[in-house]
Amino acid sequence: MSAHDDSCLLLVDGSSYLYRAYHALPDLRNPAGEPTGAVRGMVAMLKKLREEFPSAHAACVFDAKGKTFRDDWYPEYKANRASMPEDLARQIAPIHAVVTLLGWPVLEIPGIEADDVIGTLARAAAARGQRVIVSTGDKDLAQLVDAHVTLINTMSGERLDVAGVTEKFGVPPERIVDYLTLVGDAVDNVPGVEKVGPKTAAKWIAEHGSLDGVMAAADAIKGVAGENLRKALDWLPLGRRLVTVKTDCDLSEALPGWNGTAAWDTLTWRETDRAALLAFYTHNDFRAWRNELESARAAAAPAPQVAAAEAGEGQSALFADPAGTGPADGGVAPAVDKRYETVLAREAFEAWRARIEAADLVALDTETDSLDGMRARIVGLSFSVQPYEACYIPLAHTYPGAPDQLPLDEVLAALKSWLEDGSRAKLGQNVKYDTHVFANHGIAVRGYVHDTLLQSYVLEAHKPHSLESLASRHLDRKGLSYEDVAGKGAQQIPFAQVELTRATEYSGEDSDMTLDVHRVLWPQLEAAPRLREVYERIEMPTSVILGRIERHGVLIDSALLARQSADLAQRMVALEQEAHALAGQPFNLGSPKQIGEILFNKLGIPAKKKTASGAPSTDEEVLAELAADYPLPAKLLEHRSLAKLKGTYTDKLPLMVNAATGRVHTNYAQAVAVTGRLASNDPNLQNIPIRTPEGRRVREAFIAPPGHVILSADYSQIELRIMAHISEDPGLLKAFAEGLDVHRATASEVFNVPVAEVSSEQRRYAKVINFGLIYGMGAFGLASNLGIEQKAAKDYIDRYFARFAGVKRYMDETRARAKELGYVETLFGRRIYLPEINGGNGPRRTGAERQAINAPMQGTAADLIKLAMIAVQAALDAQQRATCMVMQVHDELVFEVPEAELDWARTAVPELMAGVAELKVPLLAEVGVGANWDLAH
Repeated sequence: MSAHDDSCLLLVDGSSYLYRAYHALPDLRNPAGEPTGAVRGMVAMLKKLREEFPSAHAACVFDAKGKTFRDDWYPEYKANRASMPEDLARQIAPIHAVVTLLGWPVLEIPGIEADDVIGTLARAAAARGQRVIVSTGDKDLAQLVDAHVTLINTMSGERLDVAGVTEKFGVPPERIVDYLTLVGDAVDNVPGVEKVGPKTAAKWIAEHGSLDGVMAAADAIKGVAGENLRKALDWLPLGRRLVTVKTDCDLSEALPGWNGTAAWDTLTWRETDRAALLAFYTHNDFRAWRNELESARAAAAPAPQVAAAEAGEGQSALFADPAGTGPADGGVAPAVDKRYETVLAREAFEAWRARIEAADLVALDTETDSLDGMRARIVGLSFSVQPYEACYIPLAHTYPGAPDQLPLDEVLAALKSWLEDGSRAKLGQNVKYDTHVFANHGIAVRGYVHDTLLQSYVLEAHKPHSLESLASRHLDRKGLSYEDVAGKGAQQIPFAQVELTRATEYSGEDSDMTLDVHRVLWPQLEAAPRLREVYERIEMPTSVILGRIERHGVLIDSALLARQSADLAQRMVALEQEAHALAGQPFNLGSPKQIGEILFNKLGIPAKKKTASGAPSTDEEVLAELAADYPLPAKLLEHRSLAKLKGTYTDKLPLMVNAATGRVHTNYAQAVAVTGRLASNDPNLQNIPIRTPEGRRVREAFIAPPGHVILSADYSQIELRIMAHISEDPGLLKAFAEGLDVHRATASEVFNVPVAEVSSEQRRYAKVINFGLIYGMGAFGLASNLGIEQKAAKDYIDRYFARFAGVKRYMDETRARAKELGYVETLFGRRIYLPEINGGNGPRRTGAERQAINAPMQGTAADLIKLAMIAVQAALDAQQRATCMVMQVHDELVFEVPEAELDWARTAVPELMAGVAELKVPLLAEVGVGANWDLAH
């Protein structure tokens, strides 16, 4: 075969090989403790194949998740197949990623098994006159062998042409289907003829010519085998259909233009991504392959440039690091030539601008004078278009002796058209912040197609997502920290005072490593279609919308908050006096030590638990328990809640008003909660206490500007609706479908009374049960919440599960699946990892089991509200509405609506929110309107 054989198609049965690689190799692990045996086996096999069978066309084919047409023919198809071992499941995404990095076209087509994809491609290629090499360990594919198609097994060295198949199975390839039908396939749960093995099947086919001949002669075949054959006659036609590899599948979903002949250009080799592959090999400790790549790169690399000792006026310095700080092995850093250029001259800037304009994807980073995105101003910019190369453009460094720098306004004006061009692909780490920074300079950046922060969040939400963590975890690279270049604590200097050589190394590294991390994470997302959809359809668009919400801000009434602060202060003084009277002496209500002495020593109240130091605890949980029996703890709790409200909101919010906008601008942290929920901070607008009148009054200070109103749209009982959808419990489905009060309907079932006769107390109990169970609450927790005996609480739970068996089934199955996989999924495919569900101690493991039950619902609710934000904002933009989204508070969206658009918003917003997904129960968003946020409820 020639080194570039246009007449050959090389096909790999990836699903077959990943299992074989897993079982063939020992329990190998990388330095992070992650399993790598199957990954190593796949890489070795793919490298060997490409070397031994050079070809112009190739594909590595994997089974997609979900049902196929065979499941419709035979619901028990593969029903007995054991679930994938956890350590192998953890290697699927890395395997898909490395196959892509190695340049193989990857096919994974929903609804079509890998065997059928391979069969269809093989027949189409043979019809074009191509030779086909199929690498597999699956005997079913022997039916494809003919003059054009050959099977090879790289693990055993076996090669099967027509003669080889006949010798191995005792029947020629065209009779393999008949042979398999008689023998059956236990792995796929396809019964054959009982007690008929390979020898008998081959003998019968040789004697009678075919399966049809065997069936026709069934009455003449004697003994137990003949009797079993006659019992199976009705089954055998379906069995033959199940084991027959389809060779006429529609592959257009993966191969556009498919019409019986492949779009062969799609099946050509991709260029190997050497930089990302190097990082992959390093992370997984594949030393020989890493060294092989490094040697090839060193042999091909030009002589390294050396940085000038100093950058004079008008010059551009190049930071080169021949030793590198790249991936390490045994403490010895490989030779990596980092080329970071300090751009001081216009010629150098224009050269880099040309590189940026020509690049398919550019990583960029801003260096600023503030962490507050709304106030930050640019000090410098860095760009990278390939790993280990970057430039830093200093624009506002002011330390004594700093060289002349290019004018900030001129540089931004020159870059503005590229930055605002949505068709020019850009990449960053936490791009929402950089978008704010550019907006502060009048530039509306578009075209951010990737954010490594969000890539990491979707792939591994339970791990840290800082660039430093990502580089260490995925690249084995350690870069400079901000403290390394700017110092720590009181001695820390602004970035504008960092010396340029150091600033170039730090900022260039940020852009370079962002690009390098992307090259590792993106293939993993590409290899996991559902996670990729969460990233592309939910997280990236949400980031843009959050930036707009933050930038718009929300209007508050500072004068009203000042009056509320005065009222709270007055009430706190009264509570302090009442507490002193109850204690019989004055004491500091903010001192846990003095509180403990009063409660447990002077008043003799029994201590409930102790702190780590051994002192009686006076935390909120203890005071709440004591408050049921003693008046002083109740006063202390009320004083604490008012102090927190005053310090966190009524005093602080007016101080956080942006002088330039007159509004408060919160920051929504998108990559914090593993469930996908957003977190609000500086200030936190999501945790304003609303169970007390004082807390609800704080919402009165969130106001609409003149000519506008506040509109609040809140998903109704969203997690219970998701529970009904996931569990498919008939009782819950019926309650929501008929628009019943679900708590009253639950009470009717649990207490066995007609709905119309449910008392308010019974409804309250049912509400606690409904919400408690979706948070994994047990009998102890329910008893505590309802103030009843634990046995009574257990009886209620037992009655609930007897009436709502679907919920019990969901909970049991979810716990089991979470223990098997180590994670649970939302309806949209977001994964919530539960590291302690198998490995934690008792309480932590129990907590992980509770989280396993609730996380799919809370995570799905988080996905739904994000989809709602995207849908509503799209409608606002398409219709050029003046309505603005100003807050997101868990399941609630808050808007400023011009009075002229109120009728539209009242109708459109809830309809858009209800239409983002189709569940087995209706989604419902309830709307309220008022002059302030509190009145909108």
